[in-house]
Amino acid sequence: MRAAHRPEAPDRLLLMGNPNVGKSAVFSRLTGADVIASNYPGTTVGFAEGKLMLQGQGCLVIDVPGIYTLEPVSRAEDVAVEMLRKGGVVINVVDATNLERNLNLTLQLLSRNVPMVVALNMWDETEEHGIFIDVEKLQEQLGVPVVPTCAISGEGMKELLDAVRRARPGELQYDSETKWELIGGIVERVQRVEHRHPTLGQTFSHATVHPAVGPLIALAILFVSFEVVRIVGESLIGYVADPFFDRFWAPVVEKLSATLGGGGFLHALLIGDLVAGEIDMGASFGLLTTALYVPLAQVLPYVFSFYIVLCILEDSGYLPRLGVLVDNLMHRLGLHGLSIVPLMLGLGCAVPGMLALRVLETRKERFIAATLLGICVPCMAQTAMIVGLLGKYGAGGLLPVFGTLFVLLIVMGMILKRFTRGITPEIIVDIPPYRIPYWKSLVKKLWMRMRGFVKEALPFVFLGVLLINVLYATHVIDVLGNLFKPVMTRLLGLPKEAVAPLIIGFLRKDVAVGALKPLGLSMRQLIVACVVLTVYFPCAATFIVMLRELGWKDMLKASAIMLITALAVGTLMNLILTALRVGAAV
Repeated sequence: MRAAHRPEAPDRLLLMGNPNVGKSAVFSRLTGADVIASNYPGTTVGFAEGKLMLQGQGCLVIDVPGIYTLEPVSRAEDVAVEMLRKGGVVINVVDATNLERNLNLTLQLLSRNVPMVVALNMWDETEEHGIFIDVEKLQEQLGVPVVPTCAISGEGMKELLDAVRRARPGELQYDSETKWELIGGIVERVQRVEHRHPTLGQTFSHATVHPAVGPLIALAILFVSFEVVRIVGESLIGYVADPFFDRFWAPVVEKLSATLGGGGFLHALLIGDLVAGEIDMGASFGLLTTALYVPLAQVLPYVFSFYIVLCILEDSGYLPRLGVLVDNLMHRLGLHGLSIVPLMLGLGCAVPGMLALRVLETRKERFIAATLLGICVPCMAQTAMIVGLLGKYGAGGLLPVFGTLFVLLIVMGMILKRFTRGITPEIIVDIPPYRIPYWKSLVKKLWMRMRGFVKEALPFVFLGVLLINVLYATHVIDVLGNLFKPVMTRLLGLPKEAVAPLIIGFLRKDVAVGALKPLGLSMRQLIVACVVLTVYFPCAATFIVMLRELGWKDMLKASAIMLITALAVGTLMNLILTALRVGAAV
């Protein structure tokens, strides 16, 4: 006897499937909820929830982490199995272009006797690959409804929801010894593959992971990417941000400054110090000047342009190929190729970079990647401020900073690999076909990331500016400066006043770099200070995520490594640059 059908309108839908089959895109189509849908494995590591009206009733839709098996060997699989235990109708999202591999999880779900529907996603790509699937036969074989879908275009979404009413437990049973034989038989009966000449996209796909050609393509893509970030960012600053502050905001602040008499504690707090008798939005350090101007005018344009590029790299399918390409290098650092994902995200903001560490399987990998991310990867906000300070010196000012960070990434990775216990597994990643990014998904993702940056950045910027003004007003900076003067002056070659940026650097790295501007440092001192600020600690928001991801013990270890490295590298750089007489004059 077939098990009884579920009620027509279930109160809970679980989207389950392998990584990179488009579950998050299906979720976004069904619910319209804020969810980031990326084209590389491991995007959804926790789980996302959204609401759907189904036959006039509210239904909870859960985007379960992408998994390959119901036998947990990772945190993602633990979460997935736990969600399955709580019940609901399962929508098993399957990559129609990789049916045999995906059916492994499908059969495991069928064995759990849960009401289920199969969504044959990426249906639009099957014909391009010469793949023809008899949907009716597959439905007969599995014993559950099967619906072809394309989440990017929305094809099949209505039919998928209609099929939810017919969801039922499958009757197909198997044992582990005959599982792959059974899967092979199903595929042979329902699927026909015709030879097709490689498309331009497939040819390019092979070239991007070729050991000889791939690195050249990667360098070209990365060069173009950062040129786009630079050009778009500079254009937004020059044509939008600066004109807005000059024409509309500066007159307001100037009137307020005059009303406050041009001085006093309240003026210092709101407006900041006058530079050469005038308000300097970048250097006055007031809540209504620098605290607004730095994140919105100097940083936000670069963050915006970076996330546009990152979204395109994600949704086009290039990032997993880059992971395969750099796998050998990453193994030398105790990581595997997918570590490039959190490192790339960290270039935008360290918080999502730290969260993305969940795609790494072992404690060793997560610890090494978190430490390297905290030490060697400046976020786009900090990068923008470093370029603003040292850009006038050209390559002579910027190369020592970013070159040092790159060398440090390699050296520290090799050291951490040697002294961190554990294993680094081989990379196992699905390579999706190249796709033209779906613009609505891209815009939604961009909006979410920009909104998240503003919500995360502005409070810490205001807090940092407020703290620095209070420390100056109460002369605490003088006390701390005298206390750490031997370290600052003798080892790092910095004035004692540089203690203030180091303090607020724990809140926001970009504000800390901006705080170097009023100190009148030489090029050599700016280079040393920028490197030390990058290496010594992550910002507070990143620290909180790091604590949650690593735990107290590993977080304290990573922090000690960062502090020691910052002091050692800063001292060494100061000695080398002084010996070479680099940027000695102010």
